[in-house]
Amino acid sequence: MDLFSPTELRTLLQRPLTDAECDLAHDLTTDAFFGEVGERLTDPPQRGVKSVAVMVAARILTNPGGLRSEQAGGMLQTYADSENGVALSEDERRRLRRAVGLTTGASSVSIAPEEYAPCTTVWRAV
Repeated sequence: MDLFSPTELRTLLQRPLTDAECDLAHDLTTDAFFGEVGERLTDPPQRGVKSVAVMVAARILTNPGGLRSEQAGGMLQTYADSENGVALSEDERRRLRRAVGLTTGASSVSIAPEEYAPCTTVWRAV
């Protein structure tokens, strides 16, 4: 499955990349996507998947160490948990799930009669 082409990734990053770098970024992005949405990802991918995929791949190549924040005074640096691998941001996760037809968030529906007041709320994904 091709989420994006090496040319698209090179164009976005505006710098030369080896084929190995493009392949690695593509494989890691694909693994992260399958971890999030599983087999709902189709071949070819649904509309909206490519834009998320190429941005995730670009981040993999520009920030391979997972640096989250940096401070000059006092030299404070914060990294993502090293066991996370490629972690999708909340926005990327939401956009990917929407693209493959998964809804996000939750809502509540009361199944009790109106005169019955105790908490009898059922949560369902929307």
